[in-house]
Amino acid sequence: MTDTEFFRQINKNEDDSKLAIAYHDFIKAIFDLYLAGTNRYELFFVMTYTETELQSLCECRRSNSDKNSESNSCLLYIRKALSLVRRTLTYIQNRVIPLYVSSATNQASSLSSYRWTGSTVELVELIYGLIEMHSINNGETPVIELTSFISSQLGIEIKDCYSAYMDMKHRKNDSRTYFLDKMRERLNRRIQLDDERERMRK
Repeated sequence: MTDTEFFRQINKNEDDSKLAIAYHDFIKAIFDLYLAGTNRYELFFVMTYTETELQSLCECRRSNSDKNSESNSCLLYIRKALSLVRRTLTYIQNRVIPLYVSSATNQASSLSSYRWTGSTVELVELIYGLIEMHSINNGETPVIELTSFISSQLGIEIKDCYSAYMDMKHRKNDSRTYFLDKMRERLNRRIQLDDERERMRK
């Protein structure tokens, strides 16, 4: 990750527009690396090294931040990148299985009898809804993290949640939340039927 245009632009500190583009490419590279299913231990060491380099650059730039606006702008991008790397690293640390745990134990503990039987887009729609409602961690959990966790618990692989979200955005109807709309309709219908059954018993 340190051999990227983002790190080169940080060291050059010449053009804010180039740095902005390089920053977004760097963020995408982190997402791509994670979604590619890279070995978690390898990913852990890559992120640790990247964090160390960014921290070093951050401290160096901080000492020059009062001298010119270019340093301030560069420092902002470094801090944003460092924040993402640290959050990714924390997430990986929580999911990496200790080396002393046997694969058999891991396999047994990771088995789940629950499986998502809807479509991938429907699950992504639900996940985005949970985030927007601040129902999990006050809505502060990144989409990619929550998607990875929920999909792992429900036995479904979602390689690119952003593509699924784009599919939702491209829907033509006034309401583009097909799954949530259907869920709301059916849950209301069930409640109404239950109310009718209760009235009939009286």
